[in-house]
Amino acid sequence: MRERRRETHDTYTLALEPVDRSLRPAAPGQFHMLWSFGIGEVPISISGLPETDGAVLHTIRSVGTVTGALCDADAGAVVGVRGPYGTSWDLDDAAGHDVVIVAGGIGLAPLRTAVTQILAERDRFGRVALLVGARAPGEIVFTNELPRWRSAGIDVQVTVDSATPDWRGDVGVVTRLFPRVDVDGANARAFVCGPEIMIRFAAAGLEELGVAPGRIRIAMERNMKCAIGHCGHCLFGPMFVCKDGSVFPYDVMAPYLAVREL
Repeated sequence: MRERRRETHDTYTLALEPVDRSLRPAAPGQFHMLWSFGIGEVPISISGLPETDGAVLHTIRSVGTVTGALCDADAGAVVGVRGPYGTSWDLDDAAGHDVVIVAGGIGLAPLRTAVTQILAERDRFGRVALLVGARAPGEIVFTNELPRWRSAGIDVQVTVDSATPDWRGDVGVVTRLFPRVDVDGANARAFVCGPEIMIRFAAAGLEELGVAPGRIRIAMERNMKCAIGHCGHCLFGPMFVCKDGSVFPYDVMAPYLAVREL
């Protein structure tokens, strides 16, 4: 590991570089299996694709034994990497269209690769809106990058569930930002990542803007263990989230997301 950067009180971005050979190329939206030797392995979305320095970024929240060990690792530590796995945001399909990106909390991490690629090829896309929701101002990730993305031509809007005394932004759930989105819904593509309840409400809001369900892509990350559809932990309806996703068209997943306690 080349570097560990703190994002929030419990979330860190790790910059990993290969020890002896290059990692296989990854697409925006894919994930790696990372393991802390002697402790365990977890699926982690890629938050930054290798650029000129060859490092790949993973943004991790410390919520368990393995993620805690990864977040506690110091620069120079060796981290196991397997992959990449999964489907992508399919930015080629979004080319020539307006784009709406909706992130809830650390859900901005897997969407960061889509944002950076859109900025690198800005002329390929129409109007782009990024709507970010977090529980509190201190839970917002990539705070140093949001102003740069805004100045580069993306409409970045941020809201929090609970404000602190020094917060001067919006307060409320992320869907409250939708009426401000200036895109042609019938022409738009949308990418959504966050808690499942947020995904459902965000998809409904996007449909009200005119975005067809088949043009909304969502990221599912429940219970993935093996990344190859072998262990069965992430079976959701008839699909394995790790192998058939983890990015899905919303119209494919909507019937199963509507099933109570599935």
